[in-house]
Amino acid sequence: MPENINSEIGRLLVSVTSSVGYIPIKNATVKIYAERQKDGERLLLQDLTTDESGQTERVILPAPPKSLSQEPPETRPYAQYDVEVSAEGYEPVSINGSEVMADELSVQNVEMNPLEEPDLVESDIVIPDHTLYGEYEAKIPEDEIKDVNESGEIVLSRVVIPEYIIVHDGRPDDTSARNHYVRYKDYIKNVACSEIYATWPEAAIYANVLCIMSFTLNRVYTEYYRGKGYDFTITSSTAFDQKWIYGRNIYENISYIVDTVFNNYLSRPGVVQPIFTSYCDGRKATCKGLSQWGSKYLADQGYSAIEIIRYYYGNNMFINSTSYISGVPSSYPGYDLTVGSRGVKVMQIQQQLNRIAQNYPAIPKIAADGIFGADTKRAVEVFQGIFLLPQSGEVDYPTWYQISSVYVAVTRISEPG
Repeated sequence: MPENINSEIGRLLVSVTSSVGYIPIKNATVKIYAERQKDGERLLLQDLTTDESGQTERVILPAPPKSLSQEPPETRPYAQYDVEVSAEGYEPVSINGSEVMADELSVQNVEMNPLEEPDLVESDIVIPDHTLYGEYEAKIPEDEIKDVNESGEIVLSRVVIPEYIIVHDGRPDDTSARNHYVRYKDYIKNVACSEIYATWPEAAIYANVLCIMSFTLNRVYTEYYRGKGYDFTITSSTAFDQKWIYGRNIYENISYIVDTVFNNYLSRPGVVQPIFTSYCDGRKATCKGLSQWGSKYLADQGYSAIEIIRYYYGNNMFINSTSYISGVPSSYPGYDLTVGSRGVKVMQIQQQLNRIAQNYPAIPKIAADGIFGADTKRAVEVFQGIFLLPQSGEVDYPTWYQISSVYVAVTRISEPG
């Protein structure tokens, strides 16, 4: 890469938690290095300390021009940085290749193993090239609607958003590959950040996220791999599924889009199962489905997300949603909670925020009185700031479910491993 290619800037935030108990790690040392040179030397760019929420400040770092990510790249359109994290009582973590793109906030989540439990998560992580830049296997074609009557293995009578996806990190028959339990939204965010660029127009990102979610929920609904005798939901192989990369960074804008639409999927009339929405980059590989680069060009022309979807899949494709969401204490009330709101739903949010505040003390404790006042608004604003949501102080759909997700995480005694 030419020495002067990083002529613009992006931002990076590092968020550090324990692999046990969803506890943010305060006063962790975070060092950010420039990409290693051919002679093996590295330049230390930032030496940071995490706050009480386990987060660093948002640091500004050089990045390649945004224009490089608007066309199929000859030059890598993102910068790569190495991140090393150490904290008293924890195994150090090394991450090689965290991505930063121009004009975007990249969030590098880091889990650290307590010294007494050293093998819960990986401590030496290498993030490979993005799928639009690197070389990966092309998707093997599949029917978009699965005949679930063949195996008799289907166990779901309705579309349900699972709490976890079990990801097999390799091809289905690779017995050496590890299975990972990944929260559903975290899985979708990871795949989206691995498959498309955060610098694309919002309509293109939304269209691709819809395809990624529908693809995933088809695997969940049809019990595709379990019906073949495997013990996982989906793989990380691009030949069979979607690219999921262990330990990779995510981008704030993609994260928020997923938070707002995570219960959506794509449907055809008269078909219950989410449609298996195959897609490909449209440059290195073509397929009967959405072209990722093509979706970007359509968004540039003003196409909406559903118009992009119908361009590739036909006019009888629709955005559907499900209200069945696993692993949440209570479902969204159907309206935003704001200053002046009262009732049981307000009290539930107040109680959940107070429990989360035990782990995240930056969130102020509030009276759980069922009255949404200034104190509750402030607690919501702080929560939103920590968890990458717009700080409106209102409990809208994405905020409700993010509070629910974090509440479940901090109250669960042990996570599946």
